[in-house]
Amino acid sequence: MDFTECYSDSVSGLSSAARSGSRKRLRRLLRTGCSPETRDNRGWTALHEAAAAGRQDCVRDILSAVRARSSRRLSVLVNSLTHEGESAFYLAAQRGHLDVLRLLLDAGTDMNQLTNDLSCPLYAAVDSGHQAVVDFLVREGAEVNRVHTASCWTCLHQAVYKGLGDMVRVLVGVSDLEAVDDHRMSPLFVAAQYGRTECLEILVDAGGTAAFFLMSSCPDVSSVLNVSSVSSGADVNSQAADLASPLLIASQEGHRACVDVLLDHGADPNTVCSLEWPQLAVHSAAQFGHVGILRRLVAVTDRHCDRGEDMVSPLYVAVHSAQTLSVETLLGDGFSPDAQDCTSSLGFSSPLSLALSQPPSKPSRDSVSLLLAAGARLTEEEWLRVVGPDKTELLQLILDHRWIPGPGALSSDGPRTQREGRTALRLQEVRGLLCVALDQVQSAASWLPVLLEAGLEPSLLLQPHMLDQADSEVLNFLLEFVNWSTLAPALRRVLDRRRSENTWRPRPHFDAVPRLSHLCRLQVRATLGSDLLIRTSVVQQLHVPSPLHRFLRFRDVLEEAPCRPPDPDSHHTQGHEHRHVL
Repeated sequence: MDFTECYSDSVSGLSSAARSGSRKRLRRLLRTGCSPETRDNRGWTALHEAAAAGRQDCVRDILSAVRARSSRRLSVLVNSLTHEGESAFYLAAQRGHLDVLRLLLDAGTDMNQLTNDLSCPLYAAVDSGHQAVVDFLVREGAEVNRVHTASCWTCLHQAVYKGLGDMVRVLVGVSDLEAVDDHRMSPLFVAAQYGRTECLEILVDAGGTAAFFLMSSCPDVSSVLNVSSVSSGADVNSQAADLASPLLIASQEGHRACVDVLLDHGADPNTVCSLEWPQLAVHSAAQFGHVGILRRLVAVTDRHCDRGEDMVSPLYVAVHSAQTLSVETLLGDGFSPDAQDCTSSLGFSSPLSLALSQPPSKPSRDSVSLLLAAGARLTEEEWLRVVGPDKTELLQLILDHRWIPGPGALSSDGPRTQREGRTALRLQEVRGLLCVALDQVQSAASWLPVLLEAGLEPSLLLQPHMLDQADSEVLNFLLEFVNWSTLAPALRRVLDRRRSENTWRPRPHFDAVPRLSHLCRLQVRATLGSDLLIRTSVVQQLHVPSPLHRFLRFRDVLEEAPCRPPDPDSHHTQGHEHRHVL
């Protein structure tokens, strides 16, 4: 607190002369008996004023006058503290007045006195960037390892934080390189966190280099420094209280040069850096989109993090943070799009499932596209996130990357076939889709047109559950894609019951034999397959008049697709129940 904020300046005439450097007036006042020990409302004496203002001659005159009276009074004066706990030596160090420091030290001041906030002259000089003062204090044997401030930083912490390379070179030779603050962060950790590359290099190379610099810049340093005892460098793998490492924090903050220095000096990229889950430095780079750092770490990180059951793939982190470039980089470097199942730890079985659960945005859609292009598999969990009301966009996004083969072309293994830049769904994936679709019949108005337009064989949906639970218009829409007159007896019984219960209002022509034109296009579709007929240009190669192309592709039916939200009072299935699909 500055007491002049509360009270007017109450300095004595002697203090005023010392502050302004009026040496003649100062000497005259001293001769007439004015006491140098007189304090103002801040607890300052004339010596404090002269030291803070750098008035070397005034300091010398005050010291000489008091010394002539009593050596004991001199010792008391030079070590007297303001109400803030500041000595004259502290004020001179804080302001960089080296000549004043020499005078005060010769007069017997304690160079290590602490202020009320635990600062000391050396720390004040470091904080203010006074290189010459720091050199002098270190040479004179000032205490360097005492902690200062509430966060328990040492002078070396502060010099690194400020990025004062020359000052760090002096301090590393006499400081504890592994001193930690209240979060157990070492000076090297601080350098990595704030991107102080020069300071980081000094710390990892500390030893002979620091000793050489100290001896060359401070010839008398050998009196305080045992060169043979200098450490070989700070620990690049030290960890803070939360297990964060310097490599992880540099990767998180995007300090590429620091990452390079740490790796080049033995930092372990496979160190687990979290108490909650097995987080590595590569996860931080992926999370914050620092692609250059990510590529460097991918090259040296154990790939066990990609598929290991006890790990979490960095793909999860990249997807969750919507870092598309990170997702692209990891997939390009061979990370599995399926990764490991992290249901127990994250609540998701795959990165794709996580991407599909994200709020709709361009980065999340881009992540989905990248994962699908890389071959991510689709299980029931993924289908559950895209089959339902208000999810048409995501379902369409998947079908833009995957095409649905006909029943005869479905395969459980073997290479996936490509068509027009899309990959074929496999048998298990189609089964998962059908199971989820049949469990989401109440929202079929949203997903059924999308699936049929994507080439799904309609007969796969002709299941008793579908016919029993579907909305009347949805059921009519589905029946337009089949020969309703040849339905299996079990399905016919379901329709008859619903008609009698008045829960299904069939279109009038369903009671008649299908038109020949409709039977013809059903035969064409059966021959070519729904996937070819609906989604490709194969219909244009048929030797039929071009006006029939739309009809053969069922465009007339698709344009009348039901697209309204489900009726909240209709049949509803709680949760997801796996349904066996034939």
